[in-house]
Amino acid sequence: MRTDEPREQVGDASLPPDRDSLPPVSAVLSVIATGLWRWDNATGTVTLDAEAARLLGLAPHAQTTTEAGVRSRFHPVDWNEIHGIVQLAVAEGTLAEARLRIMDEQGRRVLRTVRSRTKPIVHEGGSTYELLGTLQEVSEPSPGSAARSPVTGDWRRSREAFLLDAGRALAEARSTKEVLRVAAGLSMPGFSPDGLAVFGAKADRLTLVGHHGHHGYGHDDPLASMPLDTDYPAAEVLRTGRAVYLSSPADYRRRYPTAWPLASRFERQSWAFLPLIVAGRTMGAWMAAFTYPVSFTPDERSVLTTVARMLAQALSRAGVAESERELTEGLQRSMLPVLGPEIPGMSVAARYVPTGGGLQVGGDWYDVIPLPSGRIAFVIGDVQGHDVRAAGLMGQLRIALRAYASEGHRPDAVLSRATRFLSGITDGIAYGSTDTRDDHGGAAADPRFATCLYVEADPATGVLEIARAGHPEPVIRMSDGTVLQRPIAGGLPLGIDPDADYPTTRLVLDTGETMLICTDGLIETGGHDLETGWRRIRRILEQYEDGGAGGAGAAGETGAAGAEGDAVEPEGHEGFGAYEAPPTGDDSLEVLADTLVQAVHGPSSHHTTGPLADRREDDIAVLLLRRTGRPDQRAHARRTMLTIAQAEPERVAGARQHLRDLLHDWSDADQVDSAVLLVSEMITNVLVHTDGDALLVAEVTGEVRARRLRVEVADGSDDLPHKRHPGELASSGRGLVLMELLAGQWGVDPRGEGKSIWFELYEGSGDSPAGAPEAGAGGDLGGADPDAAL
Repeated sequence: MRTDEPREQVGDASLPPDRDSLPPVSAVLSVIATGLWRWDNATGTVTLDAEAARLLGLAPHAQTTTEAGVRSRFHPVDWNEIHGIVQLAVAEGTLAEARLRIMDEQGRRVLRTVRSRTKPIVHEGGSTYELLGTLQEVSEPSPGSAARSPVTGDWRRSREAFLLDAGRALAEARSTKEVLRVAAGLSMPGFSPDGLAVFGAKADRLTLVGHHGHHGYGHDDPLASMPLDTDYPAAEVLRTGRAVYLSSPADYRRRYPTAWPLASRFERQSWAFLPLIVAGRTMGAWMAAFTYPVSFTPDERSVLTTVARMLAQALSRAGVAESERELTEGLQRSMLPVLGPEIPGMSVAARYVPTGGGLQVGGDWYDVIPLPSGRIAFVIGDVQGHDVRAAGLMGQLRIALRAYASEGHRPDAVLSRATRFLSGITDGIAYGSTDTRDDHGGAAADPRFATCLYVEADPATGVLEIARAGHPEPVIRMSDGTVLQRPIAGGLPLGIDPDADYPTTRLVLDTGETMLICTDGLIETGGHDLETGWRRIRRILEQYEDGGAGGAGAAGETGAAGAEGDAVEPEGHEGFGAYEAPPTGDDSLEVLADTLVQAVHGPSSHHTTGPLADRREDDIAVLLLRRTGRPDQRAHARRTMLTIAQAEPERVAGARQHLRDLLHDWSDADQVDSAVLLVSEMITNVLVHTDGDALLVAEVTGEVRARRLRVEVADGSDDLPHKRHPGELASSGRGLVLMELLAGQWGVDPRGEGKSIWFELYEGSGDSPAGAPEAGAGGDLGGADPDAAL
């Protein structure tokens, strides 16, 4: 750069040259002790005049040296600082100003402090540049002065602390509105904007994403939406990707005369418009406005640029999160059904709570399907996994099940077709996708299965036909609050064996009874396994005060519901059951559904955690079905029915537990043990001495503490049992002896096909009621086949 050419003359040309002309630039710079330097980034060389070389501690003559030689003269902290300032100036096309400490040759002592002012000249291509500027010695600020210098002082430390706090706060924001709120509350060291706005681009228009402190903005404001080629600073930032700094209203008016009338109404004094860049793409522009003049020094521009980068990242994350929420909410609305119109004779309530994954929709689902026969099908299921694939398979499987059911197939046929359907779509490979099959077995790398419970209900009679595919069994809550888990024959989960069979179980839902079917998330959420989870659900159902169908309350009918007229408060569930009047009808069922979900997923669930604290939370789907009717139609008896097949002798233990659950509030524990022993003997006798299944029917009637238990076990054999006299070592033949000893009444009723063995027990008394048959009545047992003996 030449320095010996005279500057252009100014003033009156008639004046003598020695009075009107300016001295050469080199002479002026020498007088004011200012040096010139040129830094070439492409070659890594630095050219210095004599004064610049002296200021850097080199020999005082014009020279060209290496970048490393000059760098060794700078304090290491200052070198890192100026490097960032230069990069910012190159990006924005502005001056790079910095204060630098010059060290001696050993790097131990500061010789002087200089101020550098340079202008970057970017070469074609943008990868290299030159710096042309001046060096001038300055005095070091006195201790405690508030100089805004990148060299020393508390300003740098406060700036670093501010940026750490700002980054943490912006990283925690989860929505665009929250990001803007956090950005508006940032208190930058030494200067803080009192208004901000974020602009984005849609197609060829500049749009307002959000703002703070500019109360004049509105949807119909010209600044809220304008073409990208508008003469407006934010539009220029989006077009060029370069920041725009306006230090005064005059500067704004001069550079953007068209937009100034729109901006002047906000009464600001300085503005900074910075690009929001993510992954190299300008996604928007951030405006920071000030009510006082700001000169936008390099340090201030550096802080604003860093905040803009963090703000861009935060807005990008918030946009992705909002898109995911909108997507998952749309998926949930489209995949989960509306319960539809009221079902005569039945009321239904359902809940879905996604808790197992990041998406707000998972593999759990429920459905209510009107059938051609006039019946209603209730379906609940759970596809393995908590990802998008599970949600997609859930949607396909739900549609397939609805189609099979609408064709009029029986429950077993619906599940048989569904397992073939799921096996087909999980074993195949989607066209256009990457082949994920391994090289050995050729099987799909991501096979999935699904559990399912399919219930076909007749609202008029309460008859339920149920098929189960590896799903948790249903639970029946009787009108008096007794809760029984109903064993249901079932098959493998869907998608495991395309040829699997699914037997159908029939039961009757009496008036006032409620059936609960759910996914395992309701049972196991909160660190529970199936056993402890069911105990928690049972306690909630038993203690729930039900208004019932038609408004007759169940409280006070049994000990399970609490004292007469009192609402029972379940342990660990504050506010539960505190009703002045119990809700009735469908409202009661809705309250029960909310209570179940809140008990395992709400705040009160923290008081009922299970032993498996590290168990992952799961999605929850709940479907409640209640048989409704007038109060005088409600059953005042507990009645249950079970079938124990020849091929399932292990279910005898389940039948014993089922009877204990039915007699949970029976006052005489010895009678309960006797009933369980007799039932075990009767069922075992059928399985051992006949070729058919055993049908168990148990019924409890009467008032509390004066009730009657009647148990019948029916089979298809016509052979009647007879009494024998077994020896001490005999392994059988004691069944009728136990009947005579333990039962209040017992007998055998022959039927058209088969027979029924029954017994009765009477709560609170060992005597038979008036008119009851004598023990052993029910037919002449003499001469029966000894192999059929109890």
